[in-house]
Amino acid sequence: MSATSPSSFLPGDVNDALLIGRVWRKTEQHEGPCVVVVRGGEVFDITTAVPTTADLFERDDAAQFARSAPGVSLGPVAQLIAANLPGASAPAVRLLAPCDVQAIKACGVTFAVSLIERVIEEQAGGDPAKAKEVRETIASTIGTDLSKIKPGSEAAMKLKAELERRDAWSQYMEVGIGPDAEVFSKSQPMSAVGFGADVGLLAASVWNNPEPEIVLAVNSRGRIVGATLGNDVNLRDIEGRSALLLGKCKDNNGSCAIGPFVRLFDGTFSLDSVRTASVSLRVEGGDDDFVLDGVSHMTEISRDPADLVAQTYGRHHQYPDGFMLFLGTMFSPIKDRDAPGAGFTHHLGDRVTISTPQLGALTNTVRLSTEIEPWTFGVRALYRNLAARGMLVAA
Repeated sequence: MSATSPSSFLPGDVNDALLIGRVWRKTEQHEGPCVVVVRGGEVFDITTAVPTTADLFERDDAAQFARSAPGVSLGPVAQLIAANLPGASAPAVRLLAPCDVQAIKACGVTFAVSLIERVIEEQAGGDPAKAKEVRETIASTIGTDLSKIKPGSEAAMKLKAELERRDAWSQYMEVGIGPDAEVFSKSQPMSAVGFGADVGLLAASVWNNPEPEIVLAVNSRGRIVGATLGNDVNLRDIEGRSALLLGKCKDNNGSCAIGPFVRLFDGTFSLDSVRTASVSLRVEGGDDDFVLDGVSHMTEISRDPADLVAQTYGRHHQYPDGFMLFLGTMFSPIKDRDAPGAGFTHHLGDRVTISTPQLGALTNTVRLSTEIEPWTFGVRALYRNLAARGMLVAA
């Protein structure tokens, strides 16, 4: 693994950034999850002021409140990051995913490149050995730069008709260039893992990959309050066998990583910052010398982030506790790893790092879902814990 400093996992302007997170810490009286804010590079536990990040995101003055809320100093944020890096001994304060009771939703096929790869998975029936041949056939058949097609437009509908005429239409094309975005439930509230944790694969999967994405934090009124990074761990062979296996493919123990912090929107960071971000991915082999680098440019997304939120939330669907929304990725790794033409798949022990300058970096280690720490602390456990600590008050 490459040597990196703790500061490389933080926003380049960390002293100006307003970062919200969660940690597990133990005091003389209690232990449990705590809401933290990073102000001027220092971490403060503000749980006595706001018991969950969902509660914080509900406030109209969330950024102002986070800047002034009283809290207990936990020291420099770089120190916290260093203690939570993969391979470090058990930290006294452990970073958690920065969301808690929010729903965790995800958008798929929002970039032309990932659209083509989903079609390839479908046509190959989940068999990575067939992917190269199918990729070449698809490219020669479509012959169109899908990134220039606006979903739902007249041009998109004309392309759909032409592809149907050629028997080249796909259910992935429908959500890629049709009027309706793909929005699915990625994971359950409280199930996401955070910075430095293990992410999980099903043992049955032999063709899988990370999906580096920006994740929006949205409150119960549909207001986007900030953004963070996420790994929408993907099992390409299982989804390729049938789109009806999406749940089995996407929602498993450790299959959703979010973090390290949610950066709240303020004068230094906004939705426009998200729209122009570039998200980098680096995979470093745990049992070989393999290194994979890639980048996903948000300027190439086919649907605006605000539109994806509008398709998720509205009169048709409410989220009383807010939600986290993965925006999708253009990065589907095809670099050969184990054999020529075989493309990419994870090895156990891979270290995956997802980064963008204004959000920092999320790093995790790949394991099997059956061998990592099981998920046992859910919403009921959270509220029992907060009640025992005297953190819950009537609204």
